[in-house]
Amino acid sequence: MKKLLKELFMIEKKPRKGLMTFEWVVMAYLILTLLYILFMYTKLPHADEMIWGRISIVAITAALWLVYRIIPCRFTVVVRVITQMGLLGWWYPDTYELNRILPNLDHVFASLEQQLFGCQPALIFHEKMPSVIVSELLDLGYASYYPLIALVLFYFFFFKYADFERAVFITISAFFIYYIIYILVPVTGPTFYYKAVGIKNIAAGVFPNLHDYFNFHRDCLPSPGYTDGVFYHLVEDAKAAGERPTAAFPSSHVGITIILLWLTLYARNYRLFWVLLPFFILLTISTVYIQAHYLVDAIAGLISGTVIYLVLFLVSRNIPHRKDKRK
Repeated sequence: MKKLLKELFMIEKKPRKGLMTFEWVVMAYLILTLLYILFMYTKLPHADEMIWGRISIVAITAALWLVYRIIPCRFTVVVRVITQMGLLGWWYPDTYELNRILPNLDHVFASLEQQLFGCQPALIFHEKMPSVIVSELLDLGYASYYPLIALVLFYFFFFKYADFERAVFITISAFFIYYIIYILVPVTGPTFYYKAVGIKNIAAGVFPNLHDYFNFHRDCLPSPGYTDGVFYHLVEDAKAAGERPTAAFPSSHVGITIILLWLTLYARNYRLFWVLLPFFILLTISTVYIQAHYLVDAIAGLISGTVIYLVLFLVSRNIPHRKDKRK
């Protein structure tokens, strides 16, 4: 413990002068969406709040940079990372505010689902596998999303510090890439669309265009499965806390998690890879089982996550390794 604390607070010999790469990604996304808000100002009902939120994030980022400059050590570095990762929870519902002025596309994706699979997998999956064990395992997989992110990034922080900034850059950049897609492709997913249209219509293959319906309605279906389960309630509590009719295509849960798998392979930590793999499989299946995503969303998450990782990995080659240059 003493050694760990010493490493955390040991002053770096050559502290970083400017923002870290992942913070520049945050600023780029912030500026890009700010321009969008200003351009669409009269159409966005909460434009002022969104602008002030961005000003607050700039202030927080600047304050953390200043603290790091005063005390340049690993602890202040990880505080900067944890803060920006935590703020992703603020950026997520922001995509709903930005995409709600565009026409909803769920009818397109539900129709595509029907054409590809001859049914709605999200509608019938839980009916085919009603087991309590299946329900709890899949809810466990879905609930493991954020712990898996924390596990991989903390692994890099404690054991692969030279690549820590690179891993954070890839992870945060991937989130913002997905957020941009969600702004431009407004799809709410089955839990919202099925609720709005009605299960009978969905089962009959009726997929109407709801236009701006989700501008005024946020009701969603309760997750199917074992309603008395511990992990079921974790998933439902998370939905109640911050879910919005947005961010269905592609599944960032699947995409980000497969990026975590790629990061463990890059680090050559095969034990960690095999620990993560079962959770990844459960999480991927669960996105359809709990009706958060269409099956095409999950498939797109698999493909996009790999493509995004490869692109960001190449881009991140220019990020300098943070070696132990400390006093």
